[in-house]
Amino acid sequence: MKLVIAVVQDQDGGQLNEALIQANLRVTKLASTGGFLKQGNTTFMIGANEDQVEQVLMIIKENCKSRTEFITPMTSIESHIESYTPQPIEIQVGGATVFIVPIEQYHKF
Repeated sequence: MKLVIAVVQDQDGGQLNEALIQANLRVTKLASTGGFLKQGNTTFMIGANEDQVEQVLMIIKENCKSRTEFITPMTSIESHIESYTPQPIEIQVGGATVFIVPIEQYHKF
């Protein structure tokens, strides 16, 4: 058995959750926050048998797309110059970060 941990952008969370449930997979959904952009994420913990891992990865890939967004970088007080106006920068967000962990034991009470 494997534990698939998928961290996805909130925008993709609802759609992914529905797709996993439709596939009859065991899933727990947690609210989380990303460290870099400090935006909401959804973390999924998915219990899967060895033969289901590829199906889980395919469902995640189909439902979590990366997108381009613009952010305005924060400036520190030390580097604050009155004439400096931060310009928005383009970044890639979304998609999914996935970890697959072997499960030594599994209990359901």
